Amino acid sequence: MPAVSSSVSGHGQTICVTGAGGFIASWMVKLLLERGYTVRGTLRNPDDPKNAHLRELEGAAERLTLCRADLLDYESLKEAINGCDGVFHTASPVTDDPEQMVEPAVNGTKNVIQAAAEAKVRRVVFTSSIGAVYMDPTRGPDVVVDESCWSDLEFCKNTKNWYCYGKAVAEQAAWAEAKEKGVDLVVVNPVLVLGPLLQPTVNASIIHILKYLTGSTQTYANSVQAYVHVKDVALAHILVYETPSASGRYLCAESVLHRGDVVEILAKFFPEYPIPNKCKDNGKPRAEPYKFTNQKLRDLGLEFTPVKHTLYETVKSLQDKGHLPVPTKQEQDSIKIQS
Repeated sequence: MPAVSSSVSGHGQTICVTGAGGFIASWMVKLLLERGYTVRGTLRNPDDPKNAHLRELEGAAERLTLCRADLLDYESLKEAINGCDGVFHTASPVTDDPEQMVEPAVNGTKNVIQAAAEAKVRRVVFTSSIGAVYMDPTRGPDVVVDESCWSDLEFCKNTKNWYCYGKAVAEQAAWAEAKEKGVDLVVVNPVLVLGPLLQPTVNASIIHILKYLTGSTQTYANSVQAYVHVKDVALAHILVYETPSASGRYLCAESVLHRGDVVEILAKFFPEYPIPNKCKDNGKPRAEPYKFTNQKLRDLGLEFTPVKHTLYETVKSLQDKGHLPVPTKQEQDSIKIQS
């Protein structure tokens, strides 16, 4: 591979990406390598075959190191982060018990920021979530969700929404720790992330779409969801890292759709799958999409991928990776005739 010229933005800089094998993090590694960065990816087990896709990325042989590290093992994090210019903290604790998620998420985040402070990194970019932003029952329908909004912790606890609770307290811990340690922290808050998979396994956000294509659900919920393309999320992290004036939180969302709109788009693109066309609670008024702004990221030059394109690429990727059967030409022709 030819030497990367110094005109490439990342030339000579090293970024540590925690949890490098994940859906979003894999895309970060890919884009960072493409931009000339040297990348250190932390993984609980670098030798696990599910992480092999990272070694196949362009530039990986020359500029990617995979480090064995655990969020709760401070020394392993310190070793991975030492000598880095920046850190993208994307790793989340992996647990089936949502209540158990909170403590590791908070302590893991504190460990990353403390290690970053010791290593004197230029900036830490933390992957938070819309879950830390919009879960607030008192917000009126006309209020625009932006970076100033926070989820109501008591409401999250009372409704046992441990995901949103965990994301909110982990982000609050990140801000508090960064302030105390004097670390330059910027936060990206993505909504539900879709798009092509780099990793071989299906993650939770992709299952959200997969269930509509496999016939495992006959109806769709009367609810709304905000969506964003995975590449846009990865690029958002790079933009806020590379822009010296970037600060605070950045809401990363392209559009809010009702589940009914999602299945309609999927059915138009992929009529060969048993996509549901009935709403679970048909008698109730249709849930209205909430308003949001992504202006802060647009101001940094991010152009969001339209949600229709994102949904199409998600399904194509599921087919390519063998998670969905691809209809034969004969089946496709017969669907065209019927429609």
